[in-house]
Amino acid sequence: MVMLNPLDLTGRTILVTGASSGIGRAIAVLVSNLGARVILVARNRKRVDETYSRLAGAGHVVEVHDLDAYDAIPAWLRGLTSVHGPLDGLVHSAGVQLTAPLKVMEAGQVELLFRINALASLWLAKGFRYSSAHTSGASLVFISSVAGLIGQPSLSAYSASKGAVVALARSLAMELLRDRIRVNCVAPGMVRTEMIEEASGRVGDEHLAAIERDHPLGFGEPEDVANAVAFLLSSAARWITGSVLVVDGGYTAQ
Repeated sequence: MVMLNPLDLTGRTILVTGASSGIGRAIAVLVSNLGARVILVARNRKRVDETYSRLAGAGHVVEVHDLDAYDAIPAWLRGLTSVHGPLDGLVHSAGVQLTAPLKVMEAGQVELLFRINALASLWLAKGFRYSSAHTSGASLVFISSVAGLIGQPSLSAYSASKGAVVALARSLAMELLRDRIRVNCVAPGMVRTEMIEEASGRVGDEHLAAIERDHPLGFGEPEDVANAVAFLLSSAARWITGSVLVVDGGYTAQ
């Protein structure tokens, strides 16, 4: 009897933004282990090369690109797929985080949050929908956050940008049905990445420990989020679109 792996991504091409570290790196490594050819997108060449060295299989591509110039994304994506072929999946994991009370928030910080977290998501979808850029039944996955689902102090701008991603995924799921593209979102809780290390220095170990206690299963690992993304990219999720998959160790269940 042949045992089938419903998460098998053999023969598929998956583009992952933010692939130089954290969740993006974990996604890239996992989908390569599941058989996919991966196009790694990041700003830092040295760090994305480190991700490349961890990939299984062959044929992977490194693309150094800054998504801050979001209006140029569709043309860039069309050019990329004209060289490397249409994509079976696209994961937008690149993101910017900001913890700042309203009284000290600056316009430039907020604009950057929305350019990378929300507007880049929208323009990636705009480029991905071109018939030459995707295969039939392709999957588009955005990384949001539990901060986009519940209120938290000092995270209003970040929460707004990630909440926009959730709303965007739901609307795009309906609009891109005719293009045979599924659109979903993953909303992680606190995950052990460089952001937690930075937060520890900013808020202190005691406060960080209190945040971890609010996660019944503790902080997650990047691989926990990567597993959810791989599921949404795979044929196992072929009947899922417009959904938000919360991966938060029970944080929002309380």
